[in-house]
Amino acid sequence: MAAWRKSDVTPKGKHMNYAIIGFGEIGRALAGAFARNGIEVSVATTRDPESFASAAAAIGPGILPKTLAQAVKADIIFLAVRYESHPDVAKALSSWEGKIIIDVTNTYGVSPEELGGQPSSKVVAQAFTGGRLVKGFNHLVAAVLGQDPAVQGGRRVVFLTSDDDGAVAPVAALAERLGFAPVNLGRLEEGGALVHARNKIWGPLIFQDLFKKEPRAM
Repeated sequence: MAAWRKSDVTPKGKHMNYAIIGFGEIGRALAGAFARNGIEVSVATTRDPESFASAAAAIGPGILPKTLAQAVKADIIFLAVRYESHPDVAKALSSWEGKIIIDVTNTYGVSPEELGGQPSSKVVAQAFTGGRLVKGFNHLVAAVLGQDPAVQGGRRVVFLTSDDDGAVAPVAALAERLGFAPVNLGRLEEGGALVHARNKIWGPLIFQDLFKKEPRAM
């Protein structure tokens, strides 16, 4: 395993810090990806961090239990809670300006009327005032997401979609560092429809476990 890094540094010299909000099966699978690559990440729920500290420690020493108020100080934040809980997380800050939120939620069974006919990520984005939202890492079940993404000379694909082109690049770079092959589907209402659930219909790319083969050296 790589030596633990407290943060990653962007080409502009900025230290990037990461957090996962939600520590259910998906949150733990994401934490495992950070642990495999020696990257520190804060993890938080609405509960006291002591209540899940032992589970975090079992994943790796760089998986840091935090309060919600502490975790949302990160630059890139995975929203790995139930869709219905996203407004509660959004209340943790009055402004999410400058932060990137990776929406890992799914809305199977949520009516189109409740979403105002929009993709669910647009509704989530509206709750996180000032934040930059990227939908991603949501199409795989936890048991698959938690596996090492390097398989048979390729890397497991994660789909990204956003109406903010500038926000996709740092999320794609993080996905690469976690060992995945990011694929940009474009805007939320276009390619993004492929990874959004609508009512009781899953998007056609949800649950598709795909791999990107590395090009052979010439």
